[in-house]
Amino acid sequence: MTSTLLADRRIEHLMTLHPKGFDLSLERVTRLLDRLGNPQDRLPPVIHIAGTNGKGSAAAFSRALLEAEGYHVHVHTSPHLVNWHERYRLGAEGGGKFVADEVLADAIARAAEANEDQPITVFEILTAVTFLLFSEHPADAAIIEVGLGGRFDATNVLKKPAVSLIMPVSLDHEAYLGDRVELIAAEKAGIIKPGRPVVVGAQEHDAAREVLVETAERLGCPLTIYGQDFVALEEHGRMIYQDESGLMDLTPPRLPGRHQYANAAAAIAAIRAGGFELGEHAADKAMTTVSWPGRMQRLPQGKLTELAPEGSEIWLDGGHNPGAGLVIAEALTEQEEKFARPLFLICGMINTKDQTGYFRAFKGIARHVYTVTGAFSDASVPNAELAVRAAEAGLSAEPVNSVADALMLLRDTWDHSEPPPRILIGGSLYLAGAVLAENGTPPV
Repeated sequence: MTSTLLADRRIEHLMTLHPKGFDLSLERVTRLLDRLGNPQDRLPPVIHIAGTNGKGSAAAFSRALLEAEGYHVHVHTSPHLVNWHERYRLGAEGGGKFVADEVLADAIARAAEANEDQPITVFEILTAVTFLLFSEHPADAAIIEVGLGGRFDATNVLKKPAVSLIMPVSLDHEAYLGDRVELIAAEKAGIIKPGRPVVVGAQEHDAAREVLVETAERLGCPLTIYGQDFVALEEHGRMIYQDESGLMDLTPPRLPGRHQYANAAAAIAAIRAGGFELGEHAADKAMTTVSWPGRMQRLPQGKLTELAPEGSEIWLDGGHNPGAGLVIAEALTEQEEKFARPLFLICGMINTKDQTGYFRAFKGIARHVYTVTGAFSDASVPNAELAVRAAEAGLSAEPVNSVADALMLLRDTWDHSEPPPRILIGGSLYLAGAVLAENGTPPV
């Protein structure tokens, strides 16, 4: 079905002209940006975020924190869930808004024309569009999330970010970035610029932290490290943030999961390291307003939720690697301590991910897994094969045709002597986007 949005149609046309995927180099995007007058050099102060897991949450917290303090904030994230416009949020009074269709379509047309049919990837064109939009609309700050890796990511043409924030580094995209965590950390460290502030978020792997710290020190960067220079703790139902400036007593983040304390803390540290004002009142407000669709998102209503057993608790999360599986499982286990609901998974994944590693995080926690394929991605793993991967991780699993079918199967076979189930739909951001569209609850 052809989209009614002009920007969507222009992007679809670009995809017929240029190769899909990533081609890690800065030469093509640098050439294009030069033809566009180097808009990346005319941005408001930038918070540049890399990492394997937690980038999106850190971007969401950073936006909420800055907006609570009264700043106008541009935000670039990827991928989108339902519409391409989600990648570009422009700062505005009362909070940033997704870019208007005609504004995005115009920027895409100008970037494509400036490229003059030279070899390039669509992601590189769309990154140039980010810099065009963010340079042409006034704001106090810009939050820019790395797409893949760091060193050769198209966003890494930024010369002097206000701060570089590196979130947790673990194995992912091994075909592009390497198969050891220190190699991946070296790629992420590529966004660190000489003399510019660096914040290192909570790291699961010492080897990754050492690479990040060594790089920052070698480049003479002011350095702030989680667990050393700042930390977040849970005390008496509150989040306590502490750094060299003292303590902040905050409402716990509304994003579920204990890992979000560390993500929120990293965003607070980055904003302060980047030179922005941030007081306790604004930080507390941000913990209650932060939103990050498709990441441990509760689905209380919608077309799909109506198909589940009555009283079900349905969560959606696009995490797709073993590290993400662990934090999602932990977050669901915390919920389980409060309410004795049996957990079921409905999962679809793409073939570049460690499917068995992801499922292994749910062993002993999930009662059963329904696996789906579908049109959410050309690279989606067939449902029968994905069920085998789940079984290899020690889970009971069966393939079904769709998320809707899984929900109806649960409903039709549910034993009402049990509490209603807790259901996680996850394994892929592509699947998360498809679910939000089908459910009638796209991001806003």
